[in-house]
Amino acid sequence: MEAPKLTPRQQASLQRVQVRPIVPTERERWNTLMQTHHYRGFRTLAGRTMRYVATLDDRWVALLGWQAAAYQCQARDQWIGWSWVLRRQRLHLIANNARFLILPGESFPNLASRILSLNLRRLSADWQSVYGHPIVLAETFVESPRFTGACYRAANWTEVGWTKGFARRPGGGYVYHGQRKRLLLIPLHPQARVWLSQPQPQSEWTQTPMQIVTLSDAQMEGLRQIFFGLPDTRSKLGKQHPLPAILTVAVAAVLTQAESYAAIAEWAGRLTQNQLKRIRARFHPKTKRYVAPSEPTIRRVLQGANVDALDAAIGAWLLGATDFEAVAVDGKVLKGAVREDGSQVHLLSAFMHGQRVTLAQKEIAKKTNEIPELRHLLQEVDIAGKVVTADALHTQRETARFLVEDKKADYLFTAVKGNQQKLGNSLTCLPWGDSPPQRRNH
Repeated sequence: MEAPKLTPRQQASLQRVQVRPIVPTERERWNTLMQTHHYRGFRTLAGRTMRYVATLDDRWVALLGWQAAAYQCQARDQWIGWSWVLRRQRLHLIANNARFLILPGESFPNLASRILSLNLRRLSADWQSVYGHPIVLAETFVESPRFTGACYRAANWTEVGWTKGFARRPGGGYVYHGQRKRLLLIPLHPQARVWLSQPQPQSEWTQTPMQIVTLSDAQMEGLRQIFFGLPDTRSKLGKQHPLPAILTVAVAAVLTQAESYAAIAEWAGRLTQNQLKRIRARFHPKTKRYVAPSEPTIRRVLQGANVDALDAAIGAWLLGATDFEAVAVDGKVLKGAVREDGSQVHLLSAFMHGQRVTLAQKEIAKKTNEIPELRHLLQEVDIAGKVVTADALHTQRETARFLVEDKKADYLFTAVKGNQQKLGNSLTCLPWGDSPPQRRNH
């Protein structure tokens, strides 16, 4: 359908439209207009908020309300490709356009998309000035079939999927209301998707602490359970604190951004008696209280822990805590890491596609290579029913057999090179031009 043509007067009006945050004295007027004219009415915005007004020659023509991003949205989380840990840390870097109202009698073609574009140009800077951190991604939910989201698409928003028809209750948990909505996103920076999903925070955020990740009691208990089978190398005199309790404290504290042994111990010292009881911490018979491990105890246990066993246990916990379909295997040389003989350290890692969470990793010895180590790496990882991807180096019959027969998994080797010449020649002869790649719509 051809877009409606604007009259010279309308074009001139579009150029005079301005968008700005409201001032405190305008809040009551903004709320009243939104409550009166928006089809859903209005009570409040959730979390950190910003209210904007669009003006034309000092006349209010539209209102926009921004609030904290939806706590959980599968379509958005999959599009970003982050784990639940990164979501909790970085959710504050996303804002939700919860309300957008063109006031009665003020609508003409392209006005809505123009207002959205003007608002997005300043949203991140305004958020930074008020809350001390930027916004890198904006989201909104569009009720269908009531609305099509045309003005958002005209402002370069992208539809990435649908919600499942649930709403979060104020006291916790979710309730099904059956009204599925379209999810539209727009990055406010070209690298927004990468910044949100990469394991290390972007350097620009060094002055902006990531949000603390806290584990529920059930997650703490699940974490403790996986540490029961780990070998305890301590002497009998040094086993006052149970090993699973110490390791649970260490992992949970690191998720809250504890970066030192002292910080882990300080975090442990803030646990309540019920929390310490839940993780089976040491019980002092004289004081009749549960005791958190001290900094020297935590340091000694972590420095003497079986690294491979600990890595495998945490990987197993992540498998149970995260929904994923594919595992990528890749080898990297660690920058700046050198052995005593001068050779560089080479690690082979398995991580979840999209989640960017490492499930297992293994150092490659000097006299071997990645090919046989892949089988050792995945030997104890439960990947049944998953897809394992790897580069051309791992296009090997034995590797494929191991994955399919031993691990009950599927595989996708992304290239075939000189190591499989016959297979490569056969693939070259296929009519690839007749079968273009399919684009999957989410």
